[in-house]
Amino acid sequence: MDLALYDVIIVGARVAGAPTAMLLAKHGHRVLVLDRGSFPSDAVSTHYIHQAGLVQLQKWGLLDEVVAAGTPAIRLMNYRHGDIDLIGFADPIEGIDAVYCPRRTVLDEILVNAARRAGAEVVEQFTVTDLVFGESGEVLGVRGREGDGEVRELRARLVIGADGTHSQVAKRVGAELYNVRPAAGFIYYSYFSGVDDWGLHHKTGFNHRWFGSWPTNDGLTMVATICALDQLKEFRTDPETAFQAVIDDVEPAMGAQFRDTARRAEPLRPMRYPDNYYRRAHGPGWALVGDAGYHKDPITGWGITDAFLHAELLADRAHEGLAGERAMADALEEYVKIRDEISAGVYDFTTVMASMELPPFFDAVLRAIGKTPHWTNKMLGLIAGGVEDHEIFSPDNLERIYEDAGFPEAKRIYDPTA
Repeated sequence: MDLALYDVIIVGARVAGAPTAMLLAKHGHRVLVLDRGSFPSDAVSTHYIHQAGLVQLQKWGLLDEVVAAGTPAIRLMNYRHGDIDLIGFADPIEGIDAVYCPRRTVLDEILVNAARRAGAEVVEQFTVTDLVFGESGEVLGVRGREGDGEVRELRARLVIGADGTHSQVAKRVGAELYNVRPAAGFIYYSYFSGVDDWGLHHKTGFNHRWFGSWPTNDGLTMVATICALDQLKEFRTDPETAFQAVIDDVEPAMGAQFRDTARRAEPLRPMRYPDNYYRRAHGPGWALVGDAGYHKDPITGWGITDAFLHAELLADRAHEGLAGERAMADALEEYVKIRDEISAGVYDFTTVMASMELPPFFDAVLRAIGKTPHWTNKMLGLIAGGVEDHEIFSPDNLERIYEDAGFPEAKRIYDPTA
């Protein structure tokens, strides 16, 4: 293995790395994927795949595998922020009329196996310890070891870091952060039986507390809580009691049911996530994808979907460079430019929602939207990735929203900066 020259080495084989490998291998490139874990294995995750992400799985021929693994379809969203309710579901996007929230033990193995079937070489339990640099600072490959074996040096025309928020690839190349916004909260979650009737909930209370639920594999429901960072110290003193208290606070009736019927199947898992950021995501001989290059608060559940979208974008542009259709630097620069453009709306919306306090503009608009099923489903479609911002927030559409809701003139707000 260490004598071969690959077209691409990808560090990280989960929801960003495995699809990138699969797509580049389908283009005919020689791809090596290295992951320090083994599969199937778990990962800290929201599990949530929006319809826009499911469209990608369907395009790749993998959605049926997710469904066949017993992942339940979800077709109703119960969304609340304070005393604003949006209950409905987004219109179908390219025939996708549901969302799915698979366990990562299920999803990641499907993606890794798809990369293998496409022709990528996948090496598990391989730890990358360093990169190989040329005289001009360009990346030429990686160094690392499989298990407890000897350190190897592996060469490639392009090294892609898909190794998460603490990316070793990003660290070694000195990839700078930009558009950084402070993290607002922390998560605890686990899997429960006894709440099978809950379905999908996304509810923010009045005390900088949130909880959500969504069905997943093995007949279990994932239940998660989010609190503002200033509550972390107290939460840690008794996580079980604090977890219950969040649900009681946000939705007392559900809290009572949870106390009486919920049975936890696995330990509570904490997740204190880093700040929201973009990273410089390309340079001579290297690129970043997934959380390695772009990360935002998990409250909107867009991590997996963005990983899929950006994996395809990077694979297409990297193929152009590898195939000699254009200079690799130009291709990767375009990848980052498009990535930043298409993710900006989700990034802005996510960081607003993460504060768990709605600015006056969003408060007014969501109150009006919640009064009509049409606009409720339209807003849920924006969250799902099938509706563009202007279909809600253009001046003409804002006027229609307010008119359809019979919203008082004095309470109508049109300026997002208000």
